[in-house]
Amino acid sequence: MDDVVFRSPRRRGRLAVFLSGRGSNFMAIREAVGRGGIDAEIALVFSNKADAPGLLRARESGLETLFLDPKAFASREDYDRAIIEEVEKRRIDLVCLAGYMRVLTPALCDALKHRIVNIHPALLPSFPGLHVQQKAIDWGVRFSGCTVHFVAAEVDMGPIILQAVVPVLQDDTEETLAARILVEEHKIYPEAVRLYFEGRIEVRGRRVFILGPGG
Repeated sequence: MDDVVFRSPRRRGRLAVFLSGRGSNFMAIREAVGRGGIDAEIALVFSNKADAPGLLRARESGLETLFLDPKAFASREDYDRAIIEEVEKRRIDLVCLAGYMRVLTPALCDALKHRIVNIHPALLPSFPGLHVQQKAIDWGVRFSGCTVHFVAAEVDMGPIILQAVVPVLQDDTEETLAARILVEEHKIYPEAVRLYFEGRIEVRGRRVFILGPGG
């Protein structure tokens, strides 16, 4: 059996959500936090887009928000170093990428190893990258879905935490398949965050094990 390389903390945590668009997964996480389903507070909502609708929603909810303009930095590395500084000074325990449309640098991934998660609208390791619902249709797969995973330097290749399966129908379009997958995203993303702060996520090698309620 692989040695344990990480086990999530069992305590009330501080969350940051990164987004670039409407932030529907952010809203699903916020609602779970609000009803007590996640033992954490959302300490920051961050965006690389000043006009991201999700950022406006966060402000309307009274949450702290932050926009950093990528054009104000000399390089991707400088930008991500600034992000690391903002995360660390707020004592963030876990970063949730929720439609954050930038490829992270290895430096950021390493600095936040096992403290940053993402949701991807496909069953990884199949179909990483963009336009994955159309790829699933084009390949003729019978099932697609979504994956919550730890973030690593290789895009969409970090250890898998949770997945949900959605059938691909013969008359599906990219839009109809994406809509059905999104319903499942809103279920498993908050669930993964809940498990994280219950101390029930353990990484052994590249596999993630979900521990029982007693640990």
